[in-house]
Amino acid sequence: MKKIVISLGGSLFAKEKMDFAYLKKFKKLILDNSKNYKFYIVTGGGNQCRIYQGYAKKLSKAASDDLDWVGIQVTRLNAMVVKSMFGKLSDKETFLTPQEAAKSKSKIVVGGGWKPGWSTDYVAVYIARLIKADKVINLSNVDYICDKDPNRYSDVKAYEKMSWKELRKLVGNKWTPGLNMPFDPIACKLAEKEKLTVVILNGKKLNNINKFFLGQPFQGTTIK
Repeated sequence: MKKIVISLGGSLFAKEKMDFAYLKKFKKLILDNSKNYKFYIVTGGGNQCRIYQGYAKKLSKAASDDLDWVGIQVTRLNAMVVKSMFGKLSDKETFLTPQEAAKSKSKIVVGGGWKPGWSTDYVAVYIARLIKADKVINLSNVDYICDKDPNRYSDVKAYEKMSWKELRKLVGNKWTPGLNMPFDPIACKLAEKEKLTVVILNGKKLNNINKFFLGQPFQGTTIK
């Protein structure tokens, strides 16, 4: 059975309110493919993460680590919600570290953030390294990685394939709490070092994600 790690962007399901309709469709997608894959799902914080980090900033001059811990707790709460959908197919608790995820015998393993300075993208890459998975799927709200923000510009260049060197030139080398990038710069470094393949897919286009799982032509960016 293939092992696949999914970095599930919080913007897909956790905005001002939980998008229950989306989560139900995502659940069906995972269950439909669970005969062929063991899934490791790492949930992001989404807009709720930035909202709570904003609260901390208003109360004090919060240190970077403190802001990261606020974000980590939001991702873990999101993970609990996602985990609850899968019942006995998942563990009783969400994982708190990549090591816990790697040891899990469950069919669907779910968790959130880990340590300050590292995003959930980094956690996904770290898990892939431990379980020797060769692919990480990053589900966000874009069809492709582009050279500019496609929500702000019309003259963008979209990439179907790119190297880690090309992506790192786009995202830089520094992580800051609440950073909104196609893929976390620190995670990029580790993925490049481990020679992992990361596939960026639009998490809202569930039929397209299913094509990827089935080995069919799909819309997205492959980085390796």
